[in-house]
Amino acid sequence: MSIIEGHIIEVRVPQLSESVSEATLLTWHKQVGEAVAEGENLIDVETDKVVLELPASKSGVLIKIIKGDGEKVASEELIAQIDTAAQAATVSPSTSPAAPPAVPPSVRKLAREHEVEAASLQGSGRNGRVTKEDVMSAVQQTSPAQASSSAAPQAAPVIAPIGSRPEQRVPMTRIRQRIAERLLQSQQNAAILTTFNEVNMQPVIELRNKYKDAFEKKHGIKLGFSSFFVKAVVSALQKFPIVNASIDGTDIIYHGYFDIGMAIGSERGLVVPIIRDADKLSFADIEKQIADFATRAKVGKLTMEELTGGTFSITNGGVFGSMLSTPIINPPQSAILGIHATKDRPVAENGQVVIRPMNYLAVSYDHRIIDGREAVQFLVAIKEALEYPGRVLLDL
Repeated sequence: MSIIEGHIIEVRVPQLSESVSEATLLTWHKQVGEAVAEGENLIDVETDKVVLELPASKSGVLIKIIKGDGEKVASEELIAQIDTAAQAATVSPSTSPAAPPAVPPSVRKLAREHEVEAASLQGSGRNGRVTKEDVMSAVQQTSPAQASSSAAPQAAPVIAPIGSRPEQRVPMTRIRQRIAERLLQSQQNAAILTTFNEVNMQPVIELRNKYKDAFEKKHGIKLGFSSFFVKAVVSALQKFPIVNASIDGTDIIYHGYFDIGMAIGSERGLVVPIIRDADKLSFADIEKQIADFATRAKVGKLTMEELTGGTFSITNGGVFGSMLSTPIINPPQSAILGIHATKDRPVAENGQVVIRPMNYLAVSYDHRIIDGREAVQFLVAIKEALEYPGRVLLDL
């Protein structure tokens, strides 16, 4: 923000990263004529990577909104003005274009699904905010049969006359567009191959059960399984540096650090925040970072810096019940580990059939720089680190 005419502050779009050309304004949380406090979020700005909050740099009154909800904006573009000398009671909204009613992202999503123009609704919430109930009320007035429970705003087809085949067209969000673009880019620009193995999770489960209470008491965070997988991956990457490398033109870049991306599914789409220098972090540090990422991913509060970079990624479809999959590489990385559901299965041990908690692991890799032998050995190294966790703890 910058100051003009002594007490008028310009509200501008934050400086976006070099890879982001434009953004979309989602929701103004203040209307023209309302008082704003320093540090209070004015509007949500969506890029193809993350949703940013734009806080007020000074207290005052919002006197003009130049760019409304849903408009596309560029880095540092002027979108509003704040008068730091004005009082909310003395400013007439009629002197400036009226701001659209405040619509939270979840309500805007529900409105799009039912083809309701949220900005045209009279908000019944605090400070005129449009609520889910307002949207569903509008749906019922238009077509009672079209209404569904606001507690479960799932995408629903537009109701059409009897005998027709209903369809619904919903624009992709910027984040979804970016996900689609990057996944397509990965498959078109890399020679992706996947290798599989199975791991007996019994040693990790026993170790976790033995120390989870003491771990939580000391570190204030639960001991999950993610930190074991991250540590196992780092151990394997140290043995096979090519898997931690990437291609740049006709060059191979070997990274001397281990920045591990953790894929997290959210309502806004898949995001992959980065655990930087994972080799230097303790189990507790890793668990805290993952928990923090997961919490902020749900509300779109991850920063662009946290979503940029990475030398290797981990995706866990097992939390959704997946038994086996072939994960897609996150470019420009050269490999990704897919984790799946741990299930009790019969396996052979010393000539006997026993039941063990087994997990199928998958490593997709770029065959242009990683040979099959290296990929298989890398996955075996992960398997051994999980089946003999003491080796990781002792750096063996």
